Order: sequence, then structure tokens, then C-alpha cells
Amino acid sequence: MKALEFSNVSLSFGGIVAVDGVSFDIARGEVVCLLGPSGCGKTTTLRLAAGLEAPDTGSIGIAGRIAAGNGHNVPPEKRNLGLVFQDYALFPHLTVAENVGFALRHLPAQQRRERVQALLERVGLESHGGQYPYMLSGGEAQRVALVRALAPEPALMLLDEPFSNLDTRLRGDIGRETLLLLRDMGASVLLVTHDPEEAMRMADRIALMHKGKIVQIGSADELYACPQNGFVARFFGDINVLHAVVRRGRAETPFGTVPAPALPDGAMAEILFRPEALQAGIEASEKGLCLRGKVVSARRIGADCHIEMLIRDDVAPLRARIRDFGPPSAGEELALTVRPQNIFVFTR
Repeated sequence: MKALEFSNVSLSFGGIVAVDGVSFDIARGEVVCLLGPSGCGKTTTLRLAAGLEAPDTGSIGIAGRIAAGNGHNVPPEKRNLGLVFQDYALFPHLTVAENVGFALRHLPAQQRRERVQALLERVGLESHGGQYPYMLSGGEAQRVALVRALAPEPALMLLDEPFSNLDTRLRGDIGRETLLLLRDMGASVLLVTHDPEEAMRMADRIALMHKGKIVQIGSADELYACPQNGFVARFFGDINVLHAVVRRGRAETPFGTVPAPALPDGAMAEILFRPEALQAGIEASEKGLCLRGKVVSARRIGADCHIEMLIRDDVAPLRARIRDFGPPSAGEELALTVRPQNIFVFTR
């Protein structure tokens, strides 16, 4: 039984298509991330799952039951969901313990108090039960919002940019704590974020959205190492771009020819490779993958050396990121090789 199942779901606002034929599912205990730029439809997709919007077409199932579709739309409060939004939405007039216990009012008072205390202990806030939301730090408020949503043991957790209000360092720490808690409790999760690194840290699978559609869904490694188009490749970080014409199934580049079997003869190809695909030295030169040029700039950032190198006047400087490599001087001639398995070829 799937925790969540979207089948060809679409929704438009005033003639503008926000979600366009989206289909995906979430297995029980799985964390799936909707990733994409602002305006791509990811939050609208989450709102459809929550019942805050109704689809124009398609169907939505939650825990094996139809929640929306064919004129049927179960209201949010009857979908057995946990919701955590960007602003946490804690009740300011209730204490931390009262916030967490809000969805447990059906339990006897003693049982409710024990459940609330156990949840607060899980996130290290057992001594904060009597405090009010304004007395909490951002990280503490986020943890309270999370356990409040988890308290009734929902069939599905929906997290909409839950860490975006935290600073970068705290975001990573809280994200790891949140993932451990969700895993420990066996929660099924739909997480929305615009941050590729956050998605790669948190999710079992990532659904990358663009213009209302899911353009690729899979593990972090699949999307990063095997992108299906240029948008996917670009979204996961800095990338070098070259252009070439396809001749007899191959594209000519400044470092040799690369296979382009899916493109017709004469097609304009886009050759993409990430900065970390470049290696120091010319070990692969016999395979025609050697790249020579002049260093424009180089600096060490942590364990990596970040290099900009000009290979031709009509080509923008290429970027390399090489581990444990001393920064060369500006103007120095440099030879690098490109790992062939890290080269992506698409129609321009």
C-alpha cells in the first residue's frame, strides 16, 4: 500500500497551468522530495496532497484510499496528515506542551501528557514544555512544529520548505536530526525544497519539477550522475557547457570527440560536464580527452582547488574543481583530463 499516489494530476489557476499531468508515489516509510525552482509547481503539488487545493483532473490516493478525483475531495482534516510549513505556524497563546498536544485532545489527560513528554524528549526539548513559542530559537520552534505534526501518527507527513528560515549551518544540523527522527518513527514524507543539497541529504528519491511537470524522478545519484536533459544537469550545480555539431554519431569538442548516438547527423549538441569531472594531468590523453589551456584564476577553497581556465578565445573559461591540488598561478599553462563517464550530451 502506497502512502501517497498521484495519478496524472493537473491544476490550473486562471488559465495558467500550475501542475501538469503529475504522477508519482511514495512508499510507506519513504522520503520523497519535490525539488525545483520558484514557480515550478512543487508547493502547489504539496497543497494538492494536503487537500488545500482540488485537482482539475487526475486522482490522489493516501494510504490506499482515494483522497481526490472524480468529483471526490476529502477535506484536509480527514486525510490523516501531518503538516509542517515554512513559518511553523505554532499557536502563540499555547505553551510548547499545549502545541504538541493540540492534536491529541481525544486522549485522556494523563495519556496525553505522557505522549507529549515522550515526544519532547525525542527532540531534546523535555524542559521546554512550559515555554511559549516566542521564547524559542528558530531551531527549537522547528522541532516543536515537527513533533506536533508527528504526535497523532499520521499516514503521511508533508514538509514545505521546513528549514528555509534557519541559517545555513543550523539548517544542516536540524535537517539531519529531523531525518533521523522521521526514519526512527517510520514516517512517510513528502518534502518540498528548492535546495538541491538539502534534497540529496534528505530524500530516498527526488522528483525534480519544471514548469508544472516532473522532468525526472529517482535517487540523488541517478539525477546527479545520469541527468535526462540539460535542465536536470544544470540544476544540481555548476556545469561547463560546450557546443558541437554531431557527425556520424559523435560530437567534436576541444578535448576530442564524444559519443552522441541519440542525436541525428548535423544536430547541434550541448556538451555538459561538471567542474569535478576534470582531473589534473594528462593520463587519459590517449583517449582524446586531454584539455589544455591558460589559467585565468585559481584559489583553494577547503580541500578543493577551484580553477578557471581559458582553452580558446571563442569559448567561455571552463571551471575545474580538483581535490588536493595546489593552486596554479594565473597565466600558467595547464593540462587537465575529462573523465568520459561524467560527460553529458544533449540536443542544444
